[in-house]
Amino acid sequence: MRDNLESTAQTDPAGAAVSFSEPGTPVIRGVNWAGFAALYWKEVRRFFKVQLQTVWAPSITTLLFLIIFTVALGRGDRTVLGVPFADFIAPGLICMGMLQNAFANSSFSMLVGKIQGTIVDYLTPPLSVGELLAALVGASMTRAALVGFAVWLAMALWPGVSVGVTHWWAVIWFGLMGSAMLSLLGVMTSIWAEKFDHAAAVTNFVVAPLSLLSGTFYSIDRLSPVFQAFSHANPFFYAISGFRYGFLGETDSPVVQGAIILFATNVALAIFCYMLLKSGWKIKS
Repeated sequence: MRDNLESTAQTDPAGAAVSFSEPGTPVIRGVNWAGFAALYWKEVRRFFKVQLQTVWAPSITTLLFLIIFTVALGRGDRTVLGVPFADFIAPGLICMGMLQNAFANSSFSMLVGKIQGTIVDYLTPPLSVGELLAALVGASMTRAALVGFAVWLAMALWPGVSVGVTHWWAVIWFGLMGSAMLSLLGVMTSIWAEKFDHAAAVTNFVVAPLSLLSGTFYSIDRLSPVFQAFSHANPFFYAISGFRYGFLGETDSPVVQGAIILFATNVALAIFCYMLLKSGWKIKS
């Protein structure tokens, strides 16, 4: 009987030999594109089902920042970097909205899985650590891009504000690099956090202050040397300054230097996130 079963396992109905992988040997070789796409679309559908909360509400909030600051400070003769104040802050607000929502998305994914006991949905599929990380970051960057486009569209329709693009490469590069940076930071937060209060603490005491103190509403040329040094140590500043350069063609920091710093920061964060996921710290234990 055992011989018959072994014979059946080794031959197909046509009599051709069939080879089976040994237990523990991976069957999927290379990149599991199907699994990566499945997780990516799962994360996109998750936030898109509540798009009023995840896309449109942040867009309206960001537009309100523009209205308030232009009404309060945007006198007709007020200029920054040689452009009207409203045109100056508009790109920074778009980028700030993208950064904050990229973090919000990635910091929620695995955290809610740990709280609800569904973290196994991320750990058991045949996905490598790199594929898992890329899907989570890619979905968060997608939400950031949607929020950025919604804010840009609202500002384009708002009277008295010009959001025409001068350098597309800068808008794309700094938008992607900034969104990736906050997405990776969000993944790190979701790994570390054990409850929503922990993620909220990072949002309130790290992400929000660094976003607001990144030159979104002012040029750092007007700051004291101490605060200028602080701004140059803030990676958020390079994302917003470079993104603004894409719209205005003017900037208060070297564009190439900012692009390199953001790229290096993302590489370091990606390596650190990869190591955390691979170790299973606070996820598998």
